Formats: sequence, C-alpha cells, structure tokens
Amino acid sequence: MADSSFDIVSKVDPMELENAVNQAHKELSQRYDFKGVDASVKHSGDAITMEANTEERVKAVLDVLQSKLVKRGISLKSLDLGEPVLSGKIYRLSGALKDGISSENAKKISALIRNEGPKSAKANIQGDEVRVSSKSRDDLQEVIALVKGADLDIDVQFVNYR
Repeated sequence: MADSSFDIVSKVDPMELENAVNQAHKELSQRYDFKGVDASVKHSGDAITMEANTEERVKAVLDVLQSKLVKRGISLKSLDLGEPVLSGKIYRLSGALKDGISSENAKKISALIRNEGPKSAKANIQGDEVRVSSKSRDDLQEVIALVKGADLDIDVQFVNYR
C-alpha cells in the first residue's frame, strides 16, 4: 500500500483578506467615532497600512481590522504588526502578512513530529511547506491533532490530504 500524506502550509486567502479590508474600510467610513479623524485602512501587496490623526485612533482602526479578519476566518498570527509612527500629522501603523513557513518554523514542526508524533510519520521540509507522510492514515490524523495543539507562532493549514 502506498504512503498517505498531507502538507502543512501557512497561507492567507487573498480574497478573504481583501473582503476583510473592504469591510473594515466601510465600517470606518460609517462609524460616528471615526468622523473627522482621517481614519483609513489600505491593503497593497504583502502589507496593510492603517492611518489616523492620533495614536489612539490608529489603534482603534487596528481593532476594527482585527475583528473583520477574525470574522473572515483569517488568523491574527498571520499579521506581523509594527508600532504606530507619526508621519507629518498622521499616525501610520503597518502590518506585514506572513505567507509561507520559515525554515526555522519548519524545523520546529518537523522536530515536534519526530519527537512527539507517531514513529511511522515522516516530515520533509519542501520550500515553505512541510510534507508529512505515513503508511497509516490514523497516524496522520494524530499528527494533525499534535500540530494543532502545539503553540506555534504561525497559522497553519493542512492541505493535499491523500
């Protein structure tokens, strides 16, 4: 019997991200407490930029964006935020999107599977993803539960289960 396998990846769905940013922008334009504070949220490439005229307001914009991301099913672990920076009269807060598993995190995941997972499960690092294979599908289910329960600083998804 052939080995069964799946891939562990860390990706953000671009359409869900776009929808969350659009919903946050719409809420900012409609809410009374954001009138006259030049609040905005923009998405371009791998970054999200939030702007407002005070540091407290830019943090409130971040709170609105985070609530929309969670509602759209995007983990907050996939957003790497900086600190609010004063630029002229506007405070800016930039957040970079984490896409893909870094080699350091891939090594942590494969070590976790090797040390605590079933003995028949093998983890191979392939670029920015980790492929886990085993003869037993039950062992693969056990590995999925193990990785979900681990406290990783990235959001992981399990794809190509076969």
